[in-house]
Amino acid sequence: MMDDVATDSSNSSPAGKEKQPRRTRRTRMTGAERREQLLDIGRTLFAAKGFEGTSVEEIAAKAGVSKPVVYEHFGGKEGLYAVVVDREMRQLLDMVTSALTAGHPRELLEQAAFALLDYIDTYTDGFRILVRDSPVAQSTGTFASLISDIATQVEDILGQEFKGRGFDQKLAPLYAQALVGMVALTGQWWLDVRKPKKAEVAAHLVNLAWHGLDGLEPKPRLIGHRKS
Repeated sequence: MMDDVATDSSNSSPAGKEKQPRRTRRTRMTGAERREQLLDIGRTLFAAKGFEGTSVEEIAAKAGVSKPVVYEHFGGKEGLYAVVVDREMRQLLDMVTSALTAGHPRELLEQAAFALLDYIDTYTDGFRILVRDSPVAQSTGTFASLISDIATQVEDILGQEFKGRGFDQKLAPLYAQALVGMVALTGQWWLDVRKPKKAEVAAHLVNLAWHGLDGLEPKPRLIGHRKS
């Protein structure tokens, strides 16, 4: 599938002769190129305005096409949004997965923290989209489900650490969710304030996580009156 894109061109004319009328030359954009263009425009608009605040009309206008072109490629706004969300989720998960290469658990925590902060820094629009709530996000995968996927990888690391310390390995999923959730929520806050610097944020996150784990009680107990 090819889409037309209008571009202006004018014929050069020899000196002393009247210039030829300005003509419009149309180049053709392939279906794949048009699809990527619509995804880029949609991503920017969804990040700025959210799913509900973005319309097919605006997406089409930004792309210089008619509304039917958007429907032809994605079936509507919902389909475009679903593809954008899926791409961002895979991007973040791939960044975290590829970052976990160290052998020492503390360095692994550093790598995980940096991976998320790097994603926020590099793919700011994508992160804004992931942390928004929308009806589509709930059917295609939410930020919470993505965090759960990342926590599953951290769970294996904690499981080995728990085994070495004589702790109950069955509790590793709970602690993995807590650690990853802590980093993710801090990332949401840092997205807007951007202070302190990324490396310092990572250092403080790891400081809390690591020293919290370092003083972990095998069987923690409550000290208040409430027991259930």
